[in-house]
Amino acid sequence: MAERKIITTNRKAFHDYSISDRYEAGIVLAGYEVKSLRTGESNLTDGYVDIKNGEAYLENVHIAPYKMQSKHVLDYEPRRPRKLLLHKNEIIKLFSKTREKGFTLVPLELYFSPGGTAKVTLGLAKGRTSYDKRDELKKKDLKREMQKESRR
Repeated sequence: MAERKIITTNRKAFHDYSISDRYEAGIVLAGYEVKSLRTGESNLTDGYVDIKNGEAYLENVHIAPYKMQSKHVLDYEPRRPRKLLLHKNEIIKLFSKTREKGFTLVPLELYFSPGGTAKVTLGLAKGRTSYDKRDELKKKDLKREMQKESRR
């Protein structure tokens, strides 16, 4: 079985949010955007998911313009909203969960499936406060120290 090819991950999301659930969605892209993703030129850092009129859109995700693209596509916007392919029941469920206080949908990972289609892993996230972030860093450091000691 072929493995999925990870394009980019949103490491900042794991620091700023605590992730409770994960969802997989397809993305509607133009051909030159897919080629640009194959070269690995994208950034999920400030991305989020917005649900409008019963459809989910990936907002503020940067996909760089393809370098070998013809010049007739001059009005390309790298951070344009991109439609997500989810089942209607999933969209309704996610919409109701994001209306709860403090929850948001953030992109965690952008990858190509074994079939070659671009997909995104979404996380239902709740924002962390600054002291939660500090506690999490302390736990990671403590765990790393314990692993160092166990190796000795």
